[in-house]
Amino acid sequence: MSDAMLGGRLLALVDALAGRRVVIAGDVIADEFIYGEIARVSREAPVLILNYDSTEIVPGGAGNAAGNVASLGGAARLAGVTGRDETGRRLLATLKSRRIDVDAVLRPAGYRTPTKTRILAGGIHSAKQQVVRIDRAASGTIDEASRAAFEARVLRAVRAADALLVSDYGSGLVRPQLVTEAKRIFRLKAEATGSAKGKSRGRDESRGFRLQAEGIILVDSRYNLLRFRGMTACTPNESEVEQALGVRIADNARALERAGRALLAETRAAAVLITRGSRGMALFEADRPTVHIPIVGSDQIADVTGAGDTVIATMTLALSAGAPFDDAARLANYAGGLVVMKRGTATVSASELRYAISGGAVGRAAGPA
Repeated sequence: MSDAMLGGRLLALVDALAGRRVVIAGDVIADEFIYGEIARVSREAPVLILNYDSTEIVPGGAGNAAGNVASLGGAARLAGVTGRDETGRRLLATLKSRRIDVDAVLRPAGYRTPTKTRILAGGIHSAKQQVVRIDRAASGTIDEASRAAFEARVLRAVRAADALLVSDYGSGLVRPQLVTEAKRIFRLKAEATGSAKGKSRGRDESRGFRLQAEGIILVDSRYNLLRFRGMTACTPNESEVEQALGVRIADNARALERAGRALLAETRAAAVLITRGSRGMALFEADRPTVHIPIVGSDQIADVTGAGDTVIATMTLALSAGAPFDDAARLANYAGGLVVMKRGTATVSASELRYAISGGAVGRAAGPA
């Protein structure tokens, strides 16, 4: 396929993302950014003294994935847990302002919203650089009642969705059984409409993408990927793959190939997309050759915070719109390449994707989050 034909397909795919209904379930995290200007070196210790400038709180984890679904034109419904503290209130307000449905977000009494605080410093005419990060975990573990309520809300939301995106950052909220139950609901939905047997599989004839009769399930699990089974696809980064399998990949093509095929076998996913930073991406499907996707744009990365959320959000939307895995992965590669050029936890818009794919012919250039 020529570059022009591929570009045309990806532009059509961007249009097809609009309105796709995605449930995002998992760990909702507050990403706090404290900005300051370097004043001097302290006399108390060899550390910098910063003059405080401002504080920003944005959705991280599952919240950032939901933000990317919404910014790309999808209908995002978030299910998770936040606290009734000030951070939780500000987080929910931000999510609502981004057109994200938060009715399925639980707010248990006594729960503290998990927060990652990044302190960034710089001069008047220089870009702010992260100097330290402080993590404040949720207060206590998720109790069984809260977990059961969370799962019930997710499965109820799935009944009216095209896809489920699972964002597991390791809090213990998300269990593999959730994916199994969601698959069952999607299958029953398909059978009820006759589409599972091909009686009414939809097609967007103007764009050439086959709409999925059965639901799409993607999983992003930082520490427990091998516990999940039977999802449509997973999108681990290379370091997560190395940790899960106990291997070292780096520039070893054979190690990468073995790792990707091992993940396919272990998870029984239809596809595995491994993100590799400046090395691009590698897409694995059973009985198909591996597709290596080079990075797009500059390799001068500004900030990788939350980039994985952007990749899985784009991939989920694309697959729910009927795209084949390779087209969905290439579109996610464009989105990931754009978001790492932005500071902080950021999102990518459909217009920015069109601009990047078309070489500036349509859409608008990437701007701030």
